[in-house]
Amino acid sequence: MTVSVLQNGDRGLLAELDDLDAVLALYRALERTRPAGVIDLVPAARTIGVTVDPSVLPLSVVTNWLAHAVPEPPHAADARVVEVPVRYDGDDLAEVAALLGMRPADVVALHTASPWLVAFCGFAPGFGYLVTDHERLVVPRRATPRTVVPAGAVGLAGEFSGVYPRSSPGGWQLIGTTDATVWDASAETPALLSPGTAVRFVEAS
Repeated sequence: MTVSVLQNGDRGLLAELDDLDAVLALYRALERTRPAGVIDLVPAARTIGVTVDPSVLPLSVVTNWLAHAVPEPPHAADARVVEVPVRYDGDDLAEVAALLGMRPADVVALHTASPWLVAFCGFAPGFGYLVTDHERLVVPRRATPRTVVPAGAVGLAGEFSGVYPRSSPGGWQLIGTTDATVWDASAETPALLSPGTAVRFVEAS
């Protein structure tokens, strides 16, 4: 695994990696060995941003920590598990099934049976990009994004699944809806889904 570390201002570093699997493995190692002075770790599809308090820990020390951390592939058994009930009533469910050569019921069964992990967050506060251990639910984004996607919409796009935390434009294929609150700014922990969280989708009755 190749890690390239770049300085990002006087309080930050950016680790660039080969792919998302490398990000997940390094992020797990960094979370488990985070020294005092590292304020935040923010994974993305190919990078991990690190915010540092340089009065506590010099950037040179953090650079060395990033460059020499031993990657640890994530293990679902070790992760916090969040259960998300879903009504599989999405407008794109039939189209997704057709793209995958399945029946809609097969898409639902596979989505609920798959182990999902929050790889990183972005797009909107509380929006987690979830990955699983197979490629059987990989579908393209919609050719024409919607101007409004309702809060709680559950979608697929590329190798990811996700839950829209609020009403917004979006181009994901919508397969269902949930009443789960994935972002509450007034809560002690605003985001229901954070990097490293395991997610289990359950079909709501």
